[in-house]
Amino acid sequence: MPAVDAYAKVVVDNSGFRSEIPVLLTQEGVVLPLLDYLLNKANERSHAWQHNVVIAAKLLLEYMEANQGNFSDPTTLFQSFATRLYTGTIGDDGLDPSGLYWIPASTAMANRHLNALKGLTDYLADHEGVQHMNPLVTANSYDQRLNYAAWYRRNQNDFLGHIKDKTVNETVQKARNVRGRRKLSNTDDDAVAFPERLFERFYLEGVGGAHDRRCAVRDQLITMMMHGAGLRESEPLHLWIQDVLIDPHDLKRALVRVYHPEEGKAPEDWKSRTGKTNRSAYLREKHVLAPRNKLRGTKAVGWKVRTHDHSDFYIQLHWFPTDFGRLFLKLWKEHLFYLASIDRHHPYAFVSYEQDSLGQPYTLNAFNKNYAAAMARVGLSTSKVEGRSPHGHRHAFGRRLTRAGVDPVIRKKALHHSSLESQVVYTAPGIADVSQALDQASKRLDEHPADSRLIQTFSNWDEVINTGFEDIDPIGLLSGPNAKLRKV
Repeated sequence: MPAVDAYAKVVVDNSGFRSEIPVLLTQEGVVLPLLDYLLNKANERSHAWQHNVVIAAKLLLEYMEANQGNFSDPTTLFQSFATRLYTGTIGDDGLDPSGLYWIPASTAMANRHLNALKGLTDYLADHEGVQHMNPLVTANSYDQRLNYAAWYRRNQNDFLGHIKDKTVNETVQKARNVRGRRKLSNTDDDAVAFPERLFERFYLEGVGGAHDRRCAVRDQLITMMMHGAGLRESEPLHLWIQDVLIDPHDLKRALVRVYHPEEGKAPEDWKSRTGKTNRSAYLREKHVLAPRNKLRGTKAVGWKVRTHDHSDFYIQLHWFPTDFGRLFLKLWKEHLFYLASIDRHHPYAFVSYEQDSLGQPYTLNAFNKNYAAAMARVGLSTSKVEGRSPHGHRHAFGRRLTRAGVDPVIRKKALHHSSLESQVVYTAPGIADVSQALDQASKRLDEHPADSRLIQTFSNWDEVINTGFEDIDPIGLLSGPNAKLRKV
């Protein structure tokens, strides 16, 4: 019987809490060393990470089962396993005596499996007393240079680095016996934005064309939060009704705050019986629910934000243009009218209007399905490479800020990025930008064939920062000859 991955509810003490984590099942039952490792990491790693470890462990067990007696030691076995991830197990004749019939995995996928197994093999060697499958060995000069580059990058972006030991760690001189292959490199990615010329039609006829007016208003509000304030598609689904206020500086504009699903402060100064004030405690005590980022399956809603705008752990939406905030408030009042007639047992603002799930929290799968239907209503299909996707609206917001000349530090705040470097993707020229620039340059050369030089003038400040400041801007975001966040 091959290993089967499944989810299990695990009880580790006499409390009523059950840890729901992925496990591997074999003929002998649950693979206990893997279960122990995941329980050990449950509080610090995501469900997605746990699932990746289980899938990688499943592949390794399948390979071991199919190749019993072929290897004299675990290290050699792991080396062969890593090779087969990249090459597959099918011979040139189309046959595979092992019965695995693996096709070659992409470099990124194979590397992900190997990285997922690093911690597991370390744990097994330390706690189970077995020989290490993929130990650390003395790195060659090339690996040491890569390790040093990674060490330097971590330290140069560490704002608390001044209180840490800056000596090069001994681990720089070590590398895994089995390492993943080098991935193909590429230039700064072109963040494909949702086409601005299409948005009005998509918003009015696509999203707004839903047969049920309640669904139309709900999805229009979510679309505005993505397109007009730059939220990721998952973040609006964490919104509670109490999180939408009237902006005191403009009574016709909405002031919207989205709180961290666990650590965000509960509304209305609520406190639990033990004095806790966060949303995780509120959901558990008031509704017997877990935060949505802790759920799994179709009910799960991720949370990626690391930098929050307030000690209450929320991000505040910044509308651009500001008219989005006025339109949002107008539709929000209509949305509340529809919610008033729905029986709900949760605080979430966006709900399902389907008969079999009426009043339940709106799911990401349902939103993506309705988004595709809205795109079909305007005669198009969703396409990530063309920008016609939910995340394309965030890119459109970032590009809009860049075109308007908004300062990079303000853009960082509006996009809720943890570093300036994160927004480089919104400023790097895309394929279309390069083609257009070269077409214009060709026309200029045709008009002035005698002078093929393109002359640029700089202000005194531009001339000063053109040489760069490695001490305060080591990767050239704002200074140097090729600043990534400054127009030269």
